[in-house]
Amino acid sequence: MIRKKLYDIIFKADTAAGKAFDIALLLVIVISIGTVMIESVQELSSKYYNILRLIEVSVTALFSIEYVIRIWVAPDRKKYIFSFFGLIDLMAILPFYLGLFFSSPSALLIIRTFRLLRVFKVLSLSRYQNEGLKIIRSLKASIPRILTFLYAIVIIIIILGTIMYLIEGQESGFNSIPKSIYWAIVTITTVGYGDIVPQTTAGKFIASLLMIIGYSIIAVPTGIITVEMTKQKAKGQEKSLPKVCQRCGSVEYDNQANFCKYCGEKLVQKNIS
Repeated sequence: MIRKKLYDIIFKADTAAGKAFDIALLLVIVISIGTVMIESVQELSSKYYNILRLIEVSVTALFSIEYVIRIWVAPDRKKYIFSFFGLIDLMAILPFYLGLFFSSPSALLIIRTFRLLRVFKVLSLSRYQNEGLKIIRSLKASIPRILTFLYAIVIIIIILGTIMYLIEGQESGFNSIPKSIYWAIVTITTVGYGDIVPQTTAGKFIASLLMIIGYSIIAVPTGIITVEMTKQKAKGQEKSLPKVCQRCGSVEYDNQANFCKYCGEKLVQKNIS
């Protein structure tokens, strides 16, 4: 019974307790990240070392307890431990414990810096987890079309970079084809470092063409991902329908539940609005 209640609080956000847990956890994450940032400032780190150390120990203790409880209440513990969110929870506390076994200042600095990965714990909060999974699914579905688009862009960059090498030559700083391709990448992404600049009229024309193409690079992948996110939203609306027990009439909002927890009857997805 306690395990079920803790599961609802930690892994769900559709209850007052679940929302309160998410807000409290978000506050602890913000405090933790702020502490790591302050520690990187030498003057503040030396002045407030004891306070910062106390905050770090306290935060790590809270995250450790939370991680253990998550493992305990998870229906499939092994699946949770090796899941994306499970690894994030582990990485939130692992650097602190590794720091206890390293005395080298450089190694300790690197380990402490990894504590900034705690920002990703925000993704494991109940209220953000479902939305994050939708984005991941949308990105996965978009990969084939985005790769095809990027393949075409790479071909354009190689061709135009090679042409610029032939047109401008070493006098303008285009010493090799790889360097010319580098210039094409910088130009098409509208970064424009200015370390290599075309001097001829033909070179400036190609540069202008690449700049115009650069704007479409941003628009096309965004459109592809937006379409997939719209599809995911439509699927989510279909799956968000509650399940109703035909025998006792109880309503279950957990999409993973297939049988009634009261009478054992098979649940049926139904619109009850």
